[in-house]
Amino acid sequence: MVLVDDFGREVTGVRISLTDRCNFDCVYCHNEGLGDTRGPMDASDDEMSADDVVRFLDVVEEYGVKKVKFTGGEPMLRADLEEIIRRTPESMETSLTTNGTFLPDRADDLVEVGLDRVNVSQDALDPEAFAEITKSGAYDKVMEGVKAAVDAGLTPVKLNMVVFTKTAGYVEDMVEYVAENEGLQLQLIQYMPELTGRPEWNIDIERVHKWLTDLADEVEVRDMHNRRRYYVGNGSASDASGAPSDASGGGMVEIVDPVENAEFCANCHRVRVTHQGYLKGCLNRNDDLRPMGEMTRTDIQHAFEEVVANRVPYYGEYLVRDGDGGWTLNEEYIGV
Repeated sequence: MVLVDDFGREVTGVRISLTDRCNFDCVYCHNEGLGDTRGPMDASDDEMSADDVVRFLDVVEEYGVKKVKFTGGEPMLRADLEEIIRRTPESMETSLTTNGTFLPDRADDLVEVGLDRVNVSQDALDPEAFAEITKSGAYDKVMEGVKAAVDAGLTPVKLNMVVFTKTAGYVEDMVEYVAENEGLQLQLIQYMPELTGRPEWNIDIERVHKWLTDLADEVEVRDMHNRRRYYVGNGSASDASGAPSDASGGGMVEIVDPVENAEFCANCHRVRVTHQGYLKGCLNRNDDLRPMGEMTRTDIQHAFEEVVANRVPYYGEYLVRDGDGGWTLNEEYIGV
């Protein structure tokens, strides 16, 4: 029942935004958030209800979807997050991306209702640098949240660090930090200047790859996106399925580098859902949004089949190389 798009890519995962609200104002973010941020509350009128989210997951489970990641904005601003996770199909691996500020009080409850993994945004280990990047004073709370996640058994806890001019100087310390602290892994996420309009903040991510290659004890390539994993210090490699063979996961660094990377797009197996209930086949596009109508099972089935059938790799197909080595829009997809 797994759906396959015209480029041979199976869709085995979904990424669901539960809200566009956020209590941070990170300088590299595309700022969908910063709505009402007083704290966890009921879904707003323009956000999918818990029933909508669960109905969607029940449908896509029938299509062989095995993984769901809940995101935002800040998904922990949803008071019904635990209910959603508790009602998620048991066959699905359930993960969460968060800034960590609410984890100290909710990590244990999230594990109890079925959360398997968590990614925590962590762009610096210095409070002042952290405040400059996130426009928040929540450094201590985030560090407490990371510890709470580890203590609750959500290991390996992945720390997400966006790499650009304002954070590049902190990468070495962050690598050492995850290598020295059991239960942590590091995801270095390539900065996407098209989301912020600040191309001058970009750095050459290949320099980071080269540095890690020289530093690492071992390098492996994952099936997902053909991402490279670097094992530094006390890290250990994954097993044949791609899962960490050491439950602690310490010392593993992974780079997520989608920009101008056709190989990355060719290995994408995930469909996204906006907080308003629209399906989209690609993070970088907003011209491929498909509504799920009244969110009935039939509406969801039709929309999901349609969005998969129309998925297009962003780099290498939607955007193609021009004669000067740059990227230009493939006219075949204009208006599609």
